Amino acid sequence: MGKGKLKPKDLRFLKTHTVAQIDAICAHANDLIHSRKTTRIAIIDFLQEWLPNDGTVEVPEQFQNLIKILDSPLQAKASEIEPTGIPVLREPLPYRVYGAENIEPGAIEQMENAMSLPISVAGALMADAHEGYGLPIGGVLATTANVVIPYAVGVDIACRMCMSVFQLTPEVIKTRTEYLRQTLLMTTIFGVGGKNRNHIDSSLFDRKEWSATSVIRKFRDLAFSQLGTSGGGNHFVQWGELHVLEYDELLKLLPGRYLAVLSHSGSRGFGSEIALHYSKLAMSKIKLPGRAKHLAWLDLDTDEGQEYWLAMNLAGEYASANHREIHEKISRELKEQPIIRVENHHNFAWRETLPDGRRAIVHRKGATPAHTGSLGIISGTMVHAAYVVRGKAKPESLNSASHGAGRRMSRHKALQSFSLADLRYILDRYGVELIGGGLDEFPMAYKDIDEVMQYQSELVEVLAKFYPRIVRMAEPEKRHRWE
Repeated sequence: MGKGKLKPKDLRFLKTHTVAQIDAICAHANDLIHSRKTTRIAIIDFLQEWLPNDGTVEVPEQFQNLIKILDSPLQAKASEIEPTGIPVLREPLPYRVYGAENIEPGAIEQMENAMSLPISVAGALMADAHEGYGLPIGGVLATTANVVIPYAVGVDIACRMCMSVFQLTPEVIKTRTEYLRQTLLMTTIFGVGGKNRNHIDSSLFDRKEWSATSVIRKFRDLAFSQLGTSGGGNHFVQWGELHVLEYDELLKLLPGRYLAVLSHSGSRGFGSEIALHYSKLAMSKIKLPGRAKHLAWLDLDTDEGQEYWLAMNLAGEYASANHREIHEKISRELKEQPIIRVENHHNFAWRETLPDGRRAIVHRKGATPAHTGSLGIISGTMVHAAYVVRGKAKPESLNSASHGAGRRMSRHKALQSFSLADLRYILDRYGVELIGGGLDEFPMAYKDIDEVMQYQSELVEVLAKFYPRIVRMAEPEKRHRWE
């Protein structure tokens, strides 16, 4: 074992403790070692002797805070381990996992960390879950009613799905393919730095909230310039066929086939800047151990917490306005108004009442609200169907469902695993035309959306399925372009 710092691998014998606890133990232990109060070997020997403790092993003064970290009571506070200043994490609370066999260990570990926070009260992990920052994508976390975790909302605040359905049959896609293709090219703007100079409705920017804080004021012009744009990554605008399976009072569409357009994007650079600013601020105030550090929170009773809450809600309204701008441009070009429009966001925090009556802040990061009476859209891939669903309000999921298929491999691995020939074959097989897009978004880099839906059949009822036909996404990197 030798001399030097204590590392997590030295504590493998602590089999019942979380990664976050072990990280906290290492941090405190290395402070002791650095101050020459003990040695790495002495700490390991003590912990191994203490584990089967029946009360006969005396705890030396220098090790008492280590034991506090190991025992982590539910009411633990930062003041209980003053030498490190790190809030005590506890044994993770129980939570429901949907489709666990298809969820990577990294996502489970992140959820365990989240459920170990002293402010956490409930949680669930959706079937599309995969690793992110702090809370995994597909994670749902309820915290006490006075705190919010910026990274548990996510960087793309209020990222959402929006669908417009027209009183036209999908045969239009075949008879007017080039027209619909050109409509997407003329009415949508993609790319991380994409800007829009021709707004249809910018009235949102008349709101007083845009001057409420210095951070919002700083990024107001950026938000204005990107209104009506879609960004990069997995964001898209798609023409497709909507197959309504049965009449529902919420959807208000007769069974049959309709032309529809579906979009996926969020609050663009504005939301990203808000998220990064307040996440850094939270992490400067709440110093969590190791890989749990991104789960730092802001107190809603403070000015900083109130500022973030205001900015987050403004980003939500901005993301909705962003979609309306896109859909209105498409509708005008099509010379048809939609008979219904459905939208929901899946990166947000809400004040909600839990089944046991407690008030809480419910964070859904890559998860769709599925309350009674709520409509949602759960996307597939550039070739696989998206689902229009009605929530069943299941308390075990905190009234939530997945937001999509969920990645099963990273973008880097997808670029290494597939070729342009593979992509052409898949697009041809499913009868999809792709404008832009790249191998990092290859359909098989995602989980099987039908399996994901089966895992959450108790959470939502499927009302309709949307099949993509003409898909626009951001241009891929130069080395992966089609030409």
